[in-house]
Amino acid sequence: MNFSNITWLDDKGHVKPPIMLYLLLVFIARGWCVFVASLTQASDRAGLVTLFYPHKNDFLMALAAGAGALFIYAAVIAERKRKPAWVRHVFPYMKWLLAILLIVDGGLLIQRILHTYYVYSWSIGLDALFLFWASLYLYKSKHLNLYFSDWKEKE
Repeated sequence: MNFSNITWLDDKGHVKPPIMLYLLLVFIARGWCVFVASLTQASDRAGLVTLFYPHKNDFLMALAAGAGALFIYAAVIAERKRKPAWVRHVFPYMKWLLAILLIVDGGLLIQRILHTYYVYSWSIGLDALFLFWASLYLYKSKHLNLYFSDWKEKE
């Protein structure tokens, strides 16, 4: 018998959110992370943003795509508290929303490749690698499937 999934449960018997879910949300909302980090620099706030996003349009699109990740993060926090009730109806569809966000992120990656005229850069290569890994994780993870199916209507 395999009891390794018992560590996935909290004190109340609910499935804990996987750590990889949080990393996936940070990856999708990396535009927001760059934005918050740029606010900490008093001298040159736009310098850090232009380091990661040389084109303003790419940065604004990353913020728009990352808004969905912020919504999912808020839903995960609401699930941990089991409040408010309206999140319960949306929660089983979060895996599909994550898939849509990854597809949008792939489109933004293609747009960044087009803006650099197909010149390879490490940031684009790493983004493509993380996007591939995140897609595999979303497709294969048993823990994530159990987590998204844990909050039922009957509670």
